[in-house]
Amino acid sequence: MTTPEDALQAANERFGVHPGYRALHAKGTLFKGTFAPTPAAARLSRAAHLQDGPVPLTARVSNGSGDPDEPDYAPDVRGLAVKIYVPDGSRTDIVAQSAPRFPVPDPTGFVELLRAAKPGPAMAWKLPLFLARNPRAARDLPQNFAALRPPVSYATCRYFAIHAYRWVDAKGGATYVRYTLVPEAGEARLTPFEARRRGRDYLRDEMLERVGREPVRFRLELQVGDPHDDVDDPRSVWPDSRERLDGGTIEIVEPDLEREQGDDVLVFDPTRVVDGIELTNDPVLRFRTQAYSASVLARTGVHRPDKLA
Repeated sequence: MTTPEDALQAANERFGVHPGYRALHAKGTLFKGTFAPTPAAARLSRAAHLQDGPVPLTARVSNGSGDPDEPDYAPDVRGLAVKIYVPDGSRTDIVAQSAPRFPVPDPTGFVELLRAAKPGPAMAWKLPLFLARNPRAARDLPQNFAALRPPVSYATCRYFAIHAYRWVDAKGGATYVRYTLVPEAGEARLTPFEARRRGRDYLRDEMLERVGREPVRFRLELQVGDPHDDVDDPRSVWPDSRERLDGGTIEIVEPDLEREQGDDVLVFDPTRVVDGIELTNDPVLRFRTQAYSASVLARTGVHRPDKLA
């Protein structure tokens, strides 16, 4: 059975050990903002932050690598994580990535993929062997290749939260949904040559400059599941014909210079939900909170209590 420590070790083997940094998505920038829900979201879930707004949030844009020194122009998955501060004092998180497909069904497969994809001579046989043993991953991984191209900006990526959630309305009715964060600025990417010309930290610098001019907005798009859709397998792809609703607007307005200072520990956890939003039995989703706890302990020495934000 794969443990959180196994996942942490695999990430460290792949990207190296970097004390004080996250094992994955090590290089990131924090921002303040707000979330404003729509009436459609309020109808689907009784969650307090979906009933009125706007409410404050903390957002983190990042590169997927566990190496904080990896340049922004390197091919990589990009991340957008959002922590929403609910009016009753609780918090709920959305953790999303620019790659639309998750290639494996469980934590064991993810650890095996990390190890197989480690750059070096052994990758020439380890990665093909992994793909031969996981033919669905071999079929799905090409769908993610476009997401590895350097974007013009963190603000010009579409981000996918991958997992399904069970939304419960005021009368107890349930609907399964998936989240996509759709950029108001549209989607735009660069060639490797163009990205390299912009410098090692161009994504961070561009996002800071962009937010200094105007707010950056993303629409929370809700894909509504059908009773026949698989909600527990992160690899599952729901048909394009499924209804999509506007669930609200994420607005990023300024850098956050207060969080992750001193002893502050900030954790974006997709299992942190509030009344009106429930987890599925997706094994990857359920595993992530354990893996984050192991990562927090490694980078801060803190045994993560529930109160950590």
